[in-house]
Amino acid sequence: MCMSRLGWPVTTGQVERGHCMRRDNNYQRPDEKTTSSAKQYTILDCLGWAARDASGYLSPYKFGRRHEIVGVVKEGAVGTFNYVDVDGTITKGGYSSYVVVHQRYCFMIPKDYPSALAAPLLCAGITVYSPMIRRKMNQPGKSLGVIGLGGLGHLAVKFGKAFGLNVIVFSTSTSKKEEALTKLGADKFVISSDQQQMMALANSLDFIIDTASGDHPFDPYMSLLKTSGTLVLVGAPSEIKLSPMGLLRGMKSISGSASGGTKETQEMLNFCAARKIYPEIEVIPIQNINEAFERLIKRDVKYRFVIDIDNSLK
Repeated sequence: MCMSRLGWPVTTGQVERGHCMRRDNNYQRPDEKTTSSAKQYTILDCLGWAARDASGYLSPYKFGRRHEIVGVVKEGAVGTFNYVDVDGTITKGGYSSYVVVHQRYCFMIPKDYPSALAAPLLCAGITVYSPMIRRKMNQPGKSLGVIGLGGLGHLAVKFGKAFGLNVIVFSTSTSKKEEALTKLGADKFVISSDQQQMMALANSLDFIIDTASGDHPFDPYMSLLKTSGTLVLVGAPSEIKLSPMGLLRGMKSISGSASGGTKETQEMLNFCAARKIYPEIEVIPIQNINEAFERLIKRDVKYRFVIDIDNSLK
């Protein structure tokens, strides 16, 4: 369950995982025609699948990234729920016992990785992992600031520590300090509204990843970056306001990212399994979904709800 996907009156599953029960043995993935090492999903493989088809429809042989598509784009992005698919039907998400998924959007969940923990990685996980890799935020010894400590932020902290970074969390809530330092392993916690704490870190960060969805000032954070430092925005504030001089002085940059590609997603899943990186989740039965939505709006969850469809619908 993701705060960014609260679409009323129908909100159904955005990212899902399950076990392969059947496959079309006559279908061959386009990449299987050009490489002998392509994997075939087998019955009972644990799979996750993409949050959206970024192109709507792709020409054969030319897919690989959901957001950097090489193929022919004929339609807009197709989400897993409340979207019109290329065949005219409405996508209905994954809150069900069975679902038919095109295997080009499936990812193999590593065998020993708990399946309930894998689901948030396909949204929150890849949202922060992808820009961290592309912007080279995986260099041991570098310093990373994480703005916001929610579903995205807590995974940015975990990835940062796994990459060997010095991780500093910025939040307006003092109640998150102990969680950030003791449970998530951040190196420092800063109250972003405290000017003295902020000024003490001027020109000290190599990277910042901004996961906050609410409106907030950007200039104070840009002043924390070193020369040529980068701030990547993955949250969705209503607007961005900053002084141009905050970019010009020090050759700093700001960029954005919404998600990642299929190759990156599988790499992330494998990385999390190898390094034992697990999202913090709360598993609920589907009968509690209305209460969960109310709590989600109040941000009363650490840090992702995962619905146990299998046991809920028995």
